[in-house]
Amino acid sequence: MSWADVWEAMFGGLADYGDILALVSNSVLAGAVLGLVGGLIGVFVMQRDMAFAVHGISELSFAGAAAALLIGVDVVAGSIVGSIVAAMLIGWLGARARDRNSIIGVLMPFGLGLGILFLSLYSGRSANRFSLLTGQIVSVQSGQLGWLIGISVVVLAGLVLIWRPLRFDSLDPQSAAARGVPTTLVSMAFMLLLGLIVAVSVHIIGALLVMALLVTPAAAAMRVASGPVSVPLLAAGFGFVSAVGGILLAIAGTLPVSPYITTISFLIYVVCRVIAWRRSSGAHRRRTPASKHPEA
Repeated sequence: MSWADVWEAMFGGLADYGDILALVSNSVLAGAVLGLVGGLIGVFVMQRDMAFAVHGISELSFAGAAAALLIGVDVVAGSIVGSIVAAMLIGWLGARARDRNSIIGVLMPFGLGLGILFLSLYSGRSANRFSLLTGQIVSVQSGQLGWLIGISVVVLAGLVLIWRPLRFDSLDPQSAAARGVPTTLVSMAFMLLLGLIVAVSVHIIGALLVMALLVTPAAAAMRVASGPVSVPLLAAGFGFVSAVGGILLAIAGTLPVSPYITTISFLIYVVCRVIAWRRSSGAHRRRTPASKHPEA
């Protein structure tokens, strides 16, 4: 492949950028909502040490979407069913971190294997199969847009309703249980919300790269902020920039959207790491007393 081919793949559509943007306006809107909500819920994913769970749920979501594609029903509905089943299993059986990781390790290859089986039996367009793994900006049709935004709004409303007990349980589960917080109910409600947002994410960024929107923005925000308001706001902003920025860059060429979203998300994280390192180095130098020179 020559540099001309690379340039064509990345920027070959610049001449018709305005027309292409009008065609994928549904995806831009869905990506914006997803980035905001994914960044918010990602804060609790990080606080509860459940980054691995996001990947496990996405594999079952992929299997559900692939099954729906095979039998000819709505792919979003299949994705939601797979995500909810995985989230409930992980939340019910994986109360402890060690158990949870074991269950996720069992579910991931099972879900991925089922998805591959269903896709191998599917005789339709290969682009439909590929988009479930890597995302596809033109896959969000007008009929699906309402579903995607509606699910995101439900997740956002659910987060608002359980925000205080969820934050207490995420930061100090023992004290939360001692103070009468229904930790089991809160955990299951959170897993349900997480399953729903993962199902939506699969249609924008693909099953294999969901963590770029549900983990990386929150991880970046927690590097440069620590307040109960600043971290969620930063995470939501980072998720929005990653999703919308990735889509706007992708439509300039013919490449999938997922590499753009993951690259932007990763670069934001690297910048936040550098900022945190510089702050830490500066604070360390200020704490270190000046060396005393011996008198002559």
